[in-house]
Amino acid sequence: MVELTNDIIDYQALTEQIRSNQAGAVVLFLGTVREMTDGRQTLALDYDAFPEMAVAKMEELEAEVRERWPVTNVGIVHRLGHLELGDISVAVAVSSPHRELAFEAGKYLIDTLKITVPVWKKENWSDGSTEWVHPGTGEPATDAPSAKPLNN
Repeated sequence: MVELTNDIIDYQALTEQIRSNQAGAVVLFLGTVREMTDGRQTLALDYDAFPEMAVAKMEELEAEVRERWPVTNVGIVHRLGHLELGDISVAVAVSSPHRELAFEAGKYLIDTLKITVPVWKKENWSDGSTEWVHPGTGEPATDAPSAKPLNN
């Protein structure tokens, strides 16, 4: 299950969606908006994407995780739009028969998502400046999208 949304991520519902009687482990990772990045104060983040491209890459990643690990269920939700400090920007959840495999799959999932899924992030700094960050690199982006809004 993959989703891009402009809404608050309901991580409890996501966790319940991937729980199963066949799984003895559920791992949930939440990425949240932090205040300090490399010594600079962040006030908020803006996330943008080309939804069709991002969802396609998320689906590829889900399929890869299912192929590499004996997972029961996988859930990936990434939020778009304006996020304040403490807001959840991404949630990944994995259920598996055993905890070690669930942790491995979950770590791979979030680490690979950050590198391969085309979601751009704009840092809104306390000094009034802003900076788009390219997916997967952490470097300033010159190709940030002007994506159309989601219909949800």
